[in-house]
Amino acid sequence: MQNYDDKQQQTLVIVKPDGVQRGLIGEVIKRYEQCGLKLVAIKMLIPSPELALAHYSTDPEWALKTGTKSLEAAKARGQDLGTNDPIVYAEKIRATLKSFLSSGPVVAMVWQGMGAVAVVRKITGSTEPLSSAPGTIRGDFTIDSYTAADADNRSVRNIIHSSGSVDEAKIEIKLWFKPEEILNYRLISEEIIYDVNLDGILE
Repeated sequence: MQNYDDKQQQTLVIVKPDGVQRGLIGEVIKRYEQCGLKLVAIKMLIPSPELALAHYSTDPEWALKTGTKSLEAAKARGQDLGTNDPIVYAEKIRATLKSFLSSGPVVAMVWQGMGAVAVVRKITGSTEPLSSAPGTIRGDFTIDSYTAADADNRSVRNIIHSSGSVDEAKIEIKLWFKPEEILNYRLISEEIIYDVNLDGILE
């Protein structure tokens, strides 16, 4: 199979407590499997507050980016968040995220395949369910919004976390999985998806 190693990008997916409680684990797995990605690691656990906090602290620029984005979105909605400091507001967001992620069982997974990070993000949908397109997991299975979450002082319940970039995926996977927990195997379907000439189909 030509260029096989170039098509084995990995990304982290976490079915959050709301997704587990709503019985959507199988639906999430089905969506990623159907597009041709391969599941190479999976575990169910209740994250400790320390693990949840570490998860939302892997990017040193997270607070500035998240706070700025949130403040801009709130301004566009005509909403006052009580501060104009992106770092201050981001820390408030981080606290709610940590509390939510550690509130119950989650399912952590590593998915592998060509463009896995971008493919998973496309299938998952926008971070805010309300603005997610129909056909995406978030667009089809939840209606939560930033406005509702801010009003309730809680995290947006959007079913899934997925890595935002290849570099982010590498850091997050190491946080959630030991190397020996990630399996190296081939699926027969990979010959159809990746092999250039489809050699070996005919006897």
